[in-house]
Amino acid sequence: MQITSALGNALHGIQKGLTDMDKNAAKIASSEAFKSQSADIAQPLVDLQNNRLQVAASAKVMTTVDETIGTLLDVIA
Repeated sequence: MQITSALGNALHGIQKGLTDMDKNAAKIASSEAFKSQSADIAQPLVDLQNNRLQVAASAKVMTTVDETIGTLLDVIA
């Protein structure tokens, strides 16, 4: 895998996670979710946690790629 590809995938994962977090937070905060006692906000809450984990994992990939580039540059130099 190329470094630029790994960085691109990590960035895409962060962006998608943040976009989905926004959507799930809007579902939770919507007034329709609280109009009735039977409002099901469990799924958006679970999805929100999954989105958080996706962003954290993608950020870790980005950090690992950054560290790898530094190591490669040290070895070459």
